[in-house]
Amino acid sequence: MPRMEPKLSVGETLAEAFSLYRDHAGVLLPVAFWLFLAAAIVEALTIEVLALFWIGIVASLAVGTLYQGVVVGLVRDVRGGRPDSSAGDLMGSVLPVFWPLIGASLLTALGVAGGLFLFAVPGLYLLTVWAVVAPVVVVERRRVTDALGRSRQLVRGSGWPVLGAVAVGFLIATVAVLGLTALATGIVEGEIVGLVFTVLAQTVAAPIAALIAAVLYFRLLEIERTRPAKEPEPIDLPPRLSA
Repeated sequence: MPRMEPKLSVGETLAEAFSLYRDHAGVLLPVAFWLFLAAAIVEALTIEVLALFWIGIVASLAVGTLYQGVVVGLVRDVRGGRPDSSAGDLMGSVLPVFWPLIGASLLTALGVAGGLFLFAVPGLYLLTVWAVVAPVVVVERRRVTDALGRSRQLVRGSGWPVLGAVAVGFLIATVAVLGLTALATGIVEGEIVGLVFTVLAQTVAAPIAALIAAVLYFRLLEIERTRPAKEPEPIDLPPRLSA
């Protein structure tokens, strides 16, 4: 009797992601705060200068990408039996793949945004099949285009659960950011204090999407390993060679 292939579960994926959040908040939150604070300061200093506003955008992209790589590294180490990796170790492990990670993140963002703008379905499709691009780059050291194809290969057959996990994570993160930002607006005044509270909201929300992507990757990898290897297709030889 053939072995049944395990199925991806949205509930179990989210449960593992939030368990990792709880257990490793001591690393996840401080790293997020200082990275996003640095990006917010750069953006605040350059946003009013037309010739320099792009620097803030680049800083935000770089910080978000670096943080995503750090989270993937943490999940990889925890699953590999090394739960005590320091923030410095995690950042150091991401630096060799920083530029491919930037490229993959940029292409993913442009593709998904373009698909959603033109028509919702292509955007949701790309959001699903490219959901684990960042973990592929960090763990498998793939080039940008290879990582996009590899992510699609891993997601194959699990599209709906992947989309469900990503969508729920996005909703939770959005509610967290909006709630904390609204709370800060109601109780504090001043640009500097407002900036700090905005960064705090980003800090709380940022690990969610990154953890879900990392957990999805490792769960999809486990599912892939249970699939039977494909037998090579027979080659039809000309009569003279097959004799």
